[in-house]
Amino acid sequence: MRSFAFLTVVGILTMGSAYAQEVQKYEIDVGGGFDRSLGASAYDLDNGWNVEGGVGYNFDRALGARVDLGYNGLGITGTELSNIGVPSGEMHIFSATLDPVFHLMPFHHFDFYAIGGGGVYHVSDDFSSGAVNVPGASPFFGYYPGASGVFTNYVVNRPGFDVGAGFAFGQSLHGRFFAEAKWNHVFLSNNYHIDYLPVTFGFRW
Repeated sequence: MRSFAFLTVVGILTMGSAYAQEVQKYEIDVGGGFDRSLGASAYDLDNGWNVEGGVGYNFDRALGARVDLGYNGLGITGTELSNIGVPSGEMHIFSATLDPVFHLMPFHHFDFYAIGGGGVYHVSDDFSSGAVNVPGASPFFGYYPGASGVFTNYVVNRPGFDVGAGFAFGQSLHGRFFAEAKWNHVFLSNNYHIDYLPVTFGFRW
């Protein structure tokens, strides 16, 4: 009986050690995909595209953290372009966020996780090629009623947060393919905000 108990304890400790050794501490990922504008932002912004990269650290099989860098291109709706009085334009957003990662199903070949955090968003609105005289204005894009003059772009750095989920599959020590969706909320001035959802596909080492 004692021998059985001893062997059981040794087996549990051995399995626990092997379980812990499977955790890959450092990760790096790259990917790209499409964006959807959400909520009130859909009245001003069309859908677009994204590219992203990140580096992460896993404290254990359940908890990790990532520094994510994203670059998103979103179109501007025809209605909003008409309101401003310009023929064409687009919005580019560069984001740098720190995101805790919660691994909900950290299996050997499959990982389902929740992710969310916050950081800084560099927002740039680019209108037309060359200078345009603006007859209208749009607070969402930084041009307020009564504004006038010539402009080509508007740039601002603002805080924001993201939250979402994803899954990865493959050998954890040899790289995994992943798919991820994160709602991003960017705080602008005067209670305006940007909401968009990047859906990203990529590879994680």
